[in-house]
Amino acid sequence: MPVLRNLGRAASQLLQSSGCGCGVSLVPVRAIGVSPRQVASDASFHSVTFSESDHPRVLITGGLGQLGVGLAKLLRKRFGKNNVILSDIRKPADNVFYSGPFIFADILDYKNLREIVVNNRITWLFHYSALLSVVGEANVPLARAVNITGLHNVLDIAAEHNLRLFVPSTIGAFGPTSPRDPTPDLCIQRPRTIYGVSKVHAELMGEYYHYRYGLDFRCLRYPGIISADSQPGGGTTDYAVQIFHDAIKTGKFKCYLRPDTRLPMMYIDDCLKATLEVMEAPAEALTMRTYNISAMSFTPEELAQEVQKYVPELQMTYNVDQVRQAIADSWPMNFDDSNARRDWGWKHDYDLPELVTTMFSYLGSDSRIAQAN
Repeated sequence: MPVLRNLGRAASQLLQSSGCGCGVSLVPVRAIGVSPRQVASDASFHSVTFSESDHPRVLITGGLGQLGVGLAKLLRKRFGKNNVILSDIRKPADNVFYSGPFIFADILDYKNLREIVVNNRITWLFHYSALLSVVGEANVPLARAVNITGLHNVLDIAAEHNLRLFVPSTIGAFGPTSPRDPTPDLCIQRPRTIYGVSKVHAELMGEYYHYRYGLDFRCLRYPGIISADSQPGGGTTDYAVQIFHDAIKTGKFKCYLRPDTRLPMMYIDDCLKATLEVMEAPAEALTMRTYNISAMSFTPEELAQEVQKYVPELQMTYNVDQVRQAIADSWPMNFDDSNARRDWGWKHDYDLPELVTTMFSYLGSDSRIAQAN
């Protein structure tokens, strides 16, 4: 255990962790389910029964990454500020800390994580703690600890306390032998990164816990996620975020992927909307536990052409990173998300032109953009 604790501290440097003023609402406390880790004989739980109409009590792990803060904001608007707890092993910025409940939570510390769930009467858990593709390849032991051991802790706690658990997956869960255009929900995967391997492991373990222990496990395979309010975090698709920052600051961008590298992408608002929708979907509507979701698919060259409508003088050059390129070449070019659209009504709002317009509406206060407009 000291080794895991040390790994947890080291993760603070690398860990990609992506409302109304309502008071704390009480939530249903369901029967403790059977899980691989048995409940201690001296454990005590609240026995009060609450209305099913009350809001869920939410915990988000790895909450200071690209998605966690935005998800917390969305859920707090929906369920009340004090019903959504953001957590991470890093110190939050002041605006995040004062926007709603925040606590320190190390997913490698099983006992502490279990106490957080019990003491805060958590009913929904969003597990975002993970090391992404490039960062994971640079530190495989840490990625294995965070992405796999941390997942096991979360699965056991969620099963024991009958939580609804969301764990994101990724295009990285597929490999070079997967069908790439389009990639269906069910096909051969065989990824070649520790990040991808850990995500396939999460998908299969979540499905196993669902059938073996009755865990309400839900998972979406995210494409590359693009957002204006976060910096790139070590993912292969992060060029599609960096290009906007560099276009505004310098008018130059050096891409580490080939110009014809096609990958599925999504604007963050669509990603967060899909995450909430699948969590709120009736259990009987779900025909599977892991779904592809998609919005658009483009190459660096196609993205640059759209960006140049706002920054005509953008100079796009290519310096291919063989590690990132090999990863991208093993990933899907397009996602088939027809099952998500059929089962729970998934529908995206942002295509490539809307994405670029929205990004520059947030980032484009620079005089270069103003002149172009």
